[in-house]
Amino acid sequence: MLESFFNPRSVAVIGASREEGKVGHDVLRNLIRYGYPGRICPVNPKADQILGLPCFPSVRDIPGEVDLAVLVIPAKFCLEATRDCVAKKVPALIIITAGFKETGREGADLERKVVELARANGMRIIGPNCLGLINTPEKLNASFAAGMPEKGDIAFMSQSGAFGTAILDWAIGERIGFSKFISVGNKADVDETTLLEAVGADRDSRVLLGYIESIEHGEQFMRVAKEITRRKPVILFKSGMSAAGAKAASSHTGALAGSDNAYAAAFRQSGILRAREVVDLFDWGLAFSYQKGIGGPEVALVTNAGGPGIIATDAVERSRLQMAALAKETVDALHQALPPTANFYNPIDVLGDAHAERYEIAVRAALSDPNVRGVIVILTPQTSTEPLATAEVVAKAAAEYGKPVVASYMGGPRVIEGFRYLMEHRVPTYPFPERAVAAMDALYRHRLWMETPPGEVCAFPVEKEKVAAIFQQGRAAGCLELGEQETREVVRAYGFKVPRSRLATTHEEAVAAAREIGFPVVMKISSPDILHKSDVGGVRVGVATELEVVGAFTTIIESARRKLPEADLHGVLVQEMIRGGRETILGMTRDAQFGPMIMFGLGGIYVEVLKDVSFRIAPLTRRDAEEMVSEIRSIKLLRGVRGQPPADFDALVGGLLRLSQLVVDFPEIVEMDLNPLAVFPKGGGTVAMDARLALKG
Repeated sequence: MLESFFNPRSVAVIGASREEGKVGHDVLRNLIRYGYPGRICPVNPKADQILGLPCFPSVRDIPGEVDLAVLVIPAKFCLEATRDCVAKKVPALIIITAGFKETGREGADLERKVVELARANGMRIIGPNCLGLINTPEKLNASFAAGMPEKGDIAFMSQSGAFGTAILDWAIGERIGFSKFISVGNKADVDETTLLEAVGADRDSRVLLGYIESIEHGEQFMRVAKEITRRKPVILFKSGMSAAGAKAASSHTGALAGSDNAYAAAFRQSGILRAREVVDLFDWGLAFSYQKGIGGPEVALVTNAGGPGIIATDAVERSRLQMAALAKETVDALHQALPPTANFYNPIDVLGDAHAERYEIAVRAALSDPNVRGVIVILTPQTSTEPLATAEVVAKAAAEYGKPVVASYMGGPRVIEGFRYLMEHRVPTYPFPERAVAAMDALYRHRLWMETPPGEVCAFPVEKEKVAAIFQQGRAAGCLELGEQETREVVRAYGFKVPRSRLATTHEEAVAAAREIGFPVVMKISSPDILHKSDVGGVRVGVATELEVVGAFTTIIESARRKLPEADLHGVLVQEMIRGGRETILGMTRDAQFGPMIMFGLGGIYVEVLKDVSFRIAPLTRRDAEEMVSEIRSIKLLRGVRGQPPADFDALVGGLLRLSQLVVDFPEIVEMDLNPLAVFPKGGGTVAMDARLALKG
């Protein structure tokens, strides 16, 4: 798909410069210095030759085909240069130049014109405002980076050029091998989704790492990622995670959502491993690059110090991993080979005076154990410690067994030789035990994803035409915030049970409604402008007589008018009083990148106080819905405490799936809450006690 970028037979540098320090000079020099075997064609109308290569006044003047052109000229000349490339039928263009949409409206207009011209003629663009591209297997360095990483199997893409230069410099210093390095810049054409597809099909890349600031086409990205991550791991670091960027919202879901929750949900549903810290990005990447996959969660620790062993054990307990129960044969073998004061169980403590030979015995015993799926080796520099010799035996053992091994060499100058030896021999090594455990945990989480069936989206028989008519009537009346009565009809059409209710505009109508429904009743203000009804005195529960109905109606209307005089009051909703049940909330807000995002949590006041909620992007599979219910922190309250029966989990899962179907069927829904959704004991189902829905303008 991007063959002309990664494997060009010829590269033109438009804006090549004779002056050292200029980007046009650096790009040309990198192509030459690192042995690119194809034809290199500098383009500069003011030079005859640069760095020993003949120079051309225009890309049009280059004889033969040009597969890739790199633009390093001022932004104002890029449109004309793109026209030249179109005339030359160049299929791929890297625009390193800045000065486009990142600078404002004028730059954005220029960028749009360049992209439109390219797309109309079948040309692809990386950039503008980027560092360039590197493909180590082809010895292609079409960037102005200050070096070239070693050949490896890690592909890395970055939306930030400055971050990319720092990572390249670090990788070169640490001798970390890359297969591909792509700086995407403004992503005017080629974006993270396009690169995800390309790297997914790339035989030279075993794992994809990425630094991203935004995703433009979220639904397409998720669709591609779900397919790619079934074959190889994708690890992304997303910056801009704070809630400061969340849009103002009228619903609970919108207020609690925020862009970070959308990215977290999208990554989880797509099998992407999300690095919360930059260090995780490369810690985990090294584990996938250097080691084989892990067969299960059971790991063994080998250490020469009790404290670090405990730290690692605690980290294992916090992760998806488990401390392996060593087989009796393993324990007996360790008893015979290690000092009597050693620990023969897990963690295996070889003691502070352990030489390399003792480490070798313990590591090989752990790797040979059928109950152990991976081994974490911890070393601290004590008087008898042999860091380099220990590294040699650990690396040799790791190469002989089909199980992953990671290490933590704690310390400084005394352990550095062993640290480097392990890394050179493809045993990922970290300065602290928690990072080693996290890397092993990443291996296991990816295995879990690959083993989990994709799942199917459920479809229920619903009254879709009825909902469409309700929305049409609302728009015709100029009402984008549906009233509770209309919203109740919508959710009932999608299979939710709702209490019997009637809207009353006078106290006489309220009394008649209460008689029909049966006492006691609940009375609530009905207004699209009032989200928190209880805050304005708009709710009365357990209204038991006709006289109480009259008083409650008057009090509710007067209180709402006094506290929110501008609110549009539709009247008072007289509703069947539902007894029992635990309050939950189902909600939805439409994320700008990923589309409809579903929320679940405890409802009523709990959602405001605890904010204990889970999110997923619709459409949901049954597994998505089950995970949403199970992962809230307060799940024990739904499972039953102090003699309470467990809630009807199947009904909650079904409710989430029905809500997912509704918001996918109707993209015009921008926000929605069912709060509270009362859930009863197993077999009792759910009842949507209150509902709110907003349509797109």
